[in-house]
Order: sequence, then C-alpha cells, then structure tokens
Amino acid sequence: QVQLVESGGGLVQAGGSLRVSCAASGRTFSSYAMGWFRQAPGQERDVVAAISRSGGITYYTDSVNGRFTISRDNAKNTVYLQMNSLKPEDTAVYYCAARSGTVFDIRQGSYDAWGQGTQVTVSS
Repeated sequence: QVQLVESGGGLVQAGGSLRVSCAASGRTFSSYAMGWFRQAPGQERDVVAAISRSGGITYYTDSVNGRFTISRDNAKNTVYLQMNSLKPEDTAVYYCAARSGTVFDIRQGSYDAWGQGTQVTVSS
C-alpha cells in the first residue's frame, strides 16, 4: 500500500499562486494514477484534477480548468498541483489520492490510498 504525504498548502491572496505536492512511499509510484481532491467547510469532497500513471492523460474539473495544472515526477515519487489565479472559492483542504489499476477514473471511491490533506486558504 502506498503512503501519501501532502505539503505546500498555506495562505495566499486572491489572484496569487500556490503549488501543493504529494510525496508517495511504498509500492511503485508509477503503477498508480493520482488525483487531487478538495473539501471546503460544509461541503462534500470533490475531485479537482487527476493524472494517469504515465502522465499522458489528465482531467480537471470545470472550475479549475485553465488555472490549475496537475503533473507528476515518477522518478521523485511525487505529484504536484500548480494553482494559479486563485480565488477565495478555492479555499479547502486539498487531498491527494492514489488509484491502482489500468482504468483512468476520477471517482473518489475508486482511489485506494489518501493523504492527510493540506489546507489552502485564499483571502479576498
């Protein structure tokens, strides 16, 4: 089972940028598709972005498309989420998750392992 640790969250002003990272340990990182999810206060956790095992396929939810970029470095066992033009509504706890298997899937129920989350707060 892969273990995931997020880092890089913090407080940023609206319009600013932030990059969160997720370091994986355990089984072979490149065998996992990765996803970023977020949960705002009082709301359900939802997918933000996902990336295939090789990085060749990516997905973004509509509200972040064009502002966020997901990437991975399989040599460093790390997945990143670069967040630009941040808005107050991006404030949430951001979680990374790993999914084994060959099918690309954005449903959070299909992910096998989760990090502890990192807080991102965007002030207006």
